[in-house]
Amino acid sequence: MIRGAFWAFTGLLSFAAAPAVFAQSSHPFVAPEFDVPQELVTTDFRLRMLSVNDVVKDFDAVMASKGQLMKLFPGGSNWPEGLTLELNLVDLGWHQKEFARRTSFAYTVVSLDGAKVLGCVYIDPTRKLGYDATVTFWARESDQGEPADRALDDAVRAWVAVEWAFENPAYPGRDIGWDEWRAIKEVKR
Repeated sequence: MIRGAFWAFTGLLSFAAAPAVFAQSSHPFVAPEFDVPQELVTTDFRLRMLSVNDVVKDFDAVMASKGQLMKLFPGGSNWPEGLTLELNLVDLGWHQKEFARRTSFAYTVVSLDGAKVLGCVYIDPTRKLGYDATVTFWARESDQGEPADRALDDAVRAWVAVEWAFENPAYPGRDIGWDEWRAIKEVKR
């Protein structure tokens, strides 16, 4: 889901803390020669690029997880309160474009048969001193605390460590509390 300047620009929703958490860039944050992973398949689920084709299933997962999502991302946002299917389509189109431009990468987490969206994974640039990327993710609220949520956490961490070219990715909201994350100095680029 959109976590950046786009919502602030359009005025559709307010996710005021996003700029402090996620660096927005018009430039790719992975090297041109880096082969961006297209998917991750486990015995329980599959990650693949989030696209506009996922709008209905993604909207269902987001709406089923509203309470959790409002707490997961910081800054007093009320997102996804007020989200409509149409706004979600805009959101997914933005993520798809960012992926194509290599400025950030949003993956949908789907059941192996593709019938149900189980969550999302976001890999974004950061300007935070000592870190070269942020990795945030969520599982459908009904799966929180279940083996599926732990399996997603384990799989994403292993995948990022092996398949991505980051030296020190951050997992804000998981390994680093949001207040501590916001307090980390940013590097000018």
